[in-house]
Amino acid sequence: MTLPDAVLDLLRKPSPCFFSTIMADGSPQVTETWVDTDGEHIIINTVVGFVKVRNVERDPRVAVAIQDPENPFRYIQVRGKVVTMTTDGGSESIEALSQKYTGRPYPWYGGRDQQRVILTIEAESISGQG
Repeated sequence: MTLPDAVLDLLRKPSPCFFSTIMADGSPQVTETWVDTDGEHIIINTVVGFVKVRNVERDPRVAVAIQDPENPFRYIQVRGKVVTMTTDGGSESIEALSQKYTGRPYPWYGGRDQQRVILTIEAESISGQG
């Protein structure tokens, strides 16, 4: 599914993003995160070993809700699946996201020894409000 311009617009801004995965018992797990796009997919950068990564390794189905930073009542929800996971470029990706969201280098909250992983999400359905 092609991402419409309205989705690409939000993905290119420093928009709040809520990333949902499925726990082993079937319950949802949600994390607020930074988000990006390669123009075709949704890109999430996280850390190897985090709960959301373990969930995606087991079940690639995910959802993201991307909120308009200028209008909190406007959001777009994308349901889809993680089609690739890679550590290649992970550090560079988090640095670019930090510049996008904070205007500063990434502060490496968990330490520089964390291994970053890029999750690439293919959209299967898109809906929203506002």
